Amino acid sequence: MTAQPKQRLLVIAPGRGCYNKEELGYLKRLHGDKQDFIAGIDAFRRHEGQKSIAELDAMDKYSFKLHTPGENASALIYACAMADFMDIDRDRYEIVAVTGNSMGWYIALACAGALGEDAAIGVINTMGSMMQDGLIGGQIIYPEMDEQWLPDVSARQRLDDLLAEAGATEGCALYTSIYLGGFRVLAGNEAGLKLAEERLPKIDERYPMRLYNHGAFHSPLLAEVSAKGKSLLPKSLFKAPKIPMVDGRGAIWTPYSTDSEKLWDYTLGHQVTEPYDFTEAVQVAVKEFAPDRVAILGPGTTLGGAVAQSLIGCQWFGWKNKADFSAGQKQSCPMVALGMEAQREFGIKPKS
Repeated sequence: MTAQPKQRLLVIAPGRGCYNKEELGYLKRLHGDKQDFIAGIDAFRRHEGQKSIAELDAMDKYSFKLHTPGENASALIYACAMADFMDIDRDRYEIVAVTGNSMGWYIALACAGALGEDAAIGVINTMGSMMQDGLIGGQIIYPEMDEQWLPDVSARQRLDDLLAEAGATEGCALYTSIYLGGFRVLAGNEAGLKLAEERLPKIDERYPMRLYNHGAFHSPLLAEVSAKGKSLLPKSLFKAPKIPMVDGRGAIWTPYSTDSEKLWDYTLGHQVTEPYDFTEAVQVAVKEFAPDRVAILGPGTTLGGAVAQSLIGCQWFGWKNKADFSAGQKQSCPMVALGMEAQREFGIKPKS
């Protein structure tokens, strides 16, 4: 019998805000076989005087106070996502590229081998703990698409006009933080965020939505965080990846052409203080590496909509709108969310 050719797989790592009360127990429930990996993370955290992720994950009740601050959320999300990555069926798939959203870039570095295991938790825990003494600014998310997940030109213009108004208003700081499929994430100081809440029309009694316990990521407000990260995290932690990576500009880092010093500089510089274009990252990744399937690492499922909207934007899998996406998923599930129990069978190697 002839062996089946492997499917080409693009792996996408999630960012902050994906470990919610529904994900409590994710490591305990799905990754009880990875005690050594989890213990390595917790050894690092014990040295930093931080609560263990095994303990946080095993708690009886989800706590906003404990589970959402960056110093805990970042390590938890990294552990869950990396554990999912370890479980991808390599007999079935060739992982052709990795990318991620926001903090997911750090996880992508780990998945691709650009950060070793010790370096990965060092970078993720250090950057995630930068605002433990007080958040710098905040973030708001707002849609710029219609009901069929196609671009809404008027909504985009409204957001651009808002940013121009904030820029001309004394004491206001407001910037595009993340281009997130059919959404725009804005980062700013309190005056800028309040201006956004006043100016943007309410949608579904949900938007504009402040992101709880999120600082002003990917904006000039984090210049000091960037500088501190560079002072604490040496260039020697970074190396060329074993799998190609697509960053938040849509730039590609390959095993054969990566300058590790430039990777360090981008990760702790531009990536921290400038907009993160997740939409561009996804679209470049599929167009350049032509995956048969896309896998979104857990925990959670909050990134699925943004990935689908990004794929619709370049008509990948033949999707031209939300209805096409829904039909395509029912037929063959080309976009797999490993955080969804029902979809894990499409990407995870069966455990003996």
